[in-house]
Amino acid sequence: MKKLLLCLLVSVSTFNSYGQEKSTDAVYRRSSLFTLMVTDENRKFADVIEQAFTDAQIPEKFNNHNIDGRTVEKVYDESLSKEEQKEAQKVAIEEYFTKNSVAKAVVAKWFNRSEKGGFNMDLISERGSYNATELDVKVAKNSERGLSLLADAGEELINNTFVVVNDFKYISKEEVAQKAKQGLALAGGLMGKSGLGSKLAGNALDVAGKGYVIKTTSHLYKLVWNEEMAAIFYNDYWTDDANFDEARKKAFDDSNIFKVELVGTEVAWADLQSTSFTKKSEEELVAVATVKAVDAVIAKLQRKYEVFRTKTPLISGDPLSAKIGLKEGLEGGDKYEVLEQTIDKNGKTFYKRQGVIKVDKKQIWDNRFMAGEEKETTEEVKEYTLFKGGKNFYSGMLIRQIN
Repeated sequence: MKKLLLCLLVSVSTFNSYGQEKSTDAVYRRSSLFTLMVTDENRKFADVIEQAFTDAQIPEKFNNHNIDGRTVEKVYDESLSKEEQKEAQKVAIEEYFTKNSVAKAVVAKWFNRSEKGGFNMDLISERGSYNATELDVKVAKNSERGLSLLADAGEELINNTFVVVNDFKYISKEEVAQKAKQGLALAGGLMGKSGLGSKLAGNALDVAGKGYVIKTTSHLYKLVWNEEMAAIFYNDYWTDDANFDEARKKAFDDSNIFKVELVGTEVAWADLQSTSFTKKSEEELVAVATVKAVDAVIAKLQRKYEVFRTKTPLISGDPLSAKIGLKEGLEGGDKYEVLEQTIDKNGKTFYKRQGVIKVDKKQIWDNRFMAGEEKETTEEVKEYTLFKGGKNFYSGMLIRQIN
């Protein structure tokens, strides 16, 4: 079963050139993401859900910043109301962060901490396309350019580190359909654009009813990293393996200045919409639905919270296009600003807006997990979304949603 699920969770996408303009690999700084889930041992398919979640790839728009310990226990207290239960779960998540020093572990990963306890700038250099020698802290402390690069790395990379904790609720489509027929509230949460509740209430239940829908409640946190914390880290905690300082290692181990702060919470529904899945086992359906649920809720979090919105490179200026689509929650008419990345004389990055473009509703790429298996079509799938508006944009410029 494990091998089968691993195969299901491999999503292949290729960045092919097309038209007269070759796509290029844009060098840009992605936000970094650490994902966790709330475990529920009493839930059916608990092991399948956890395996599917931990095996799933982090969305490619983010750097994978996962560390050990990706599960938080479910809170059970029958004396609490539903709303009180939700708040209790939030408290449990924050207690987990404190007990396991999650924020400090996230910082330690950024500075590639060794088993001995020394730091280096290798990961920051790699993710930010910096010169590793210039980022060497011993040099940076005596160089205006080096200090500027450190500030840039902190602002552009470390400060854009997020933690998402997902709490899944699985419901069989049969249950949704039956409740929809009875006009109960459960199906109401599935109405709207998908209209799933009403679809399953009809005569097609025997065909479409196999599978699961998932309600995912996700809590978004952001690592707190500012000039004060950076100064304390470099001045009091920094040590490398070549010039190891045991006192500094202990100071970092004993520190409690690092933290994550709650940005907000979002709820999203995900389901398997096609009868092509009727030949799959329930375990397979649950595994696929888990991945789709995470994608769906990350898309909603980005739409709702500006700080969580990522930059995406254009792969072509003619046609105006980027490799994002329904997986990222795109809708026709969505507006994106076009940014040009610029570096000043000290190597610090800034972005200049060059225009605004809109998603072309006629060509939105369906890049949702296993979307190809859900549709029967002979048409060639274009693995990009088209945009309208503006001229003189080129491959490698960055776009970011603004509405």
